[in-house]
Amino acid sequence: MGSNPKDWIAASLLPGVGPAGLKRLAVAGIPPSRLFLHDPEALRLVGARTRTLRAMESFDRAVGPEFERFERCLEWLEEDDVCCLTPDLDEYPALLLEIPDPPGLLFVRGNADCLALPQMALVGSRHASRSGVANAYRFSAALSEAGMVVTSGLALGIDGAAHQGAVDRDGVSVAVFGTGLDAVYPRRHAGLAQRILDTGGAWVSEFLPGSQPLPGNFPKRNRIISGLCAGVLVIEAAPRSGSLITARMALEQGREVFAIPGSIQNPAAHGCHQLIREGAVLVETVSHVLEPLAALLGFYAAQSNAPEPDCAPALPQSEAQLLEKMGYDIADIDQLVALTGLPMAQLMPLLVSLELKGVIESVAGGYLRCASDT
Repeated sequence: MGSNPKDWIAASLLPGVGPAGLKRLAVAGIPPSRLFLHDPEALRLVGARTRTLRAMESFDRAVGPEFERFERCLEWLEEDDVCCLTPDLDEYPALLLEIPDPPGLLFVRGNADCLALPQMALVGSRHASRSGVANAYRFSAALSEAGMVVTSGLALGIDGAAHQGAVDRDGVSVAVFGTGLDAVYPRRHAGLAQRILDTGGAWVSEFLPGSQPLPGNFPKRNRIISGLCAGVLVIEAAPRSGSLITARMALEQGREVFAIPGSIQNPAAHGCHQLIREGAVLVETVSHVLEPLAALLGFYAAQSNAPEPDCAPALPQSEAQLLEKMGYDIADIDQLVALTGLPMAQLMPLLVSLELKGVIESVAGGYLRCASDT
């Protein structure tokens, strides 16, 4: 039985009191209400300064901007499907509590119980290629069918495809917001976010209702994505990207990191290649993800009957022959004419057909075979 979440919310709004200070209170078994009683040990643990004490005085008088945000947050918490988890509650995710700076507040909309289930994070570029989106969708669907909760950040690109792959299999998905939970960001994912709730998943955030999508929020959000999960699978990432930040946070938190390789011609694959050089598990099938996690998670979904990402449909002979000659690097039209011996008039319809089927994609410099067609 934990202390009142209202006390944690009030303490979080005090200047200078961050997640680390709230964790120290939780570890010491000191309820945050003791701060407002000016308990010396509580004040020492959070490193209270003059501005902290002044804000506490404003709370006592029920005035000031911090108290106004507190009141708005309590009003939001009166909605039916929301709650606030704090580190001293049994319902707080155990894995998340292990990281160096777990959020002192974890707001949840939807099914909070799903946060205790085995989770796998899928992250990657917002500007993903067609093959990257296809890989995110297929691996997410396969992981869902194997019993994993798919967790991501609801961003465009890889994140959205990962959530979509889970909910399309009626699987459970968790979306970690970089804003308050009173509004969906980006707005174009409002329908997808609702489906996450409809299929038994949840939205989570450490940010109070009304918090806007500030750039600094998203790197902070990434530690929660990795902290909730047993492992992180990176699908397309530039060498300097939020996805690599998430992967490195995962390593610091003692989580498994996995990466899908891509073409050396694709800049979005270079971050994954860098992770693999640094020791991340190279992933080609879903079993490459599940096998290292099976012992940790206590289930055997990694055995031979585990589902694999869907294969591409059978192709007509002419298209299959063209695909075989393409290889896996970018090929321009002149190269393809030389490789196949086909005139342009015959080659172009085949390329268009393969692109419509999602087997190849048009990229800068020519055409690239999608990794998911194997």
